[in-house]
Amino acid sequence: MSNDQMVVGVYSYMDTTLDSLRALRDAGYNKPRVFSPLQHQEFEEFLGASESPVRFFALVGASFGAFCGLMLTILTSMDWPLRVSSKPIVSILPFMIIAFELTVLFGALLTLAGLLINSRLRHNASRAMYDPRFSEDRFGVAIVCDKEKIGDVEKILRSGGAEEVKFEGAG
Repeated sequence: MSNDQMVVGVYSYMDTTLDSLRALRDAGYNKPRVFSPLQHQEFEEFLGASESPVRFFALVGASFGAFCGLMLTILTSMDWPLRVSSKPIVSILPFMIIAFELTVLFGALLTLAGLLINSRLRHNASRAMYDPRFSEDRFGVAIVCDKEKIGDVEKILRSGGAEEVKFEGAG
C-alpha cells in the first residue's frame, strides 16, 4: 500500500501559479506537474524543460536514408553496368536524387518513431485529478507527497493563491 498522496491546486492566474511553484521548490518539492490551458515559456523555464531527443531520431534516419540511397544506386550500377560512351559507371550526381528521396523518407519515418517512443503516453497523471477547467481558463499544480506532508503542501498551495485544493491517493 502506497503512502503517497497527490495534491492538486487550481489557480486563476499564471502569476499565482508561478509563485506557488517557487514556494514548492523552496520547500523541497522538485517534481510538480503543471496543467495549463496554453503553453507558457515561464513554466518551461521554471520546470527545466529539456530539448526533445526526437531530433536525433530524425538525424539518424536521414543519415541512414542517404547512405541507403547512395548504396542502392552505386551497387545497382556496379551489378548491371551500362557503358555509355566514356562516361563513368558510378556517376554521383544523378544518384543524389534517389539519395535525397530516401533521406526524406527515412528521416520522416524515424522522426515519427521517435515521437511515438518519446511521447510518454503512459506516464500521464491520474485522470481523476485532471479538471476540464485546465483546458479552458484555469491553471493547475499537482504534487505527489507523503501523507504526513499533505498539510504543508496544502498550506503552500493555498498561500500561493489556490482557489481549490483536491486530494487523491497516488498509488
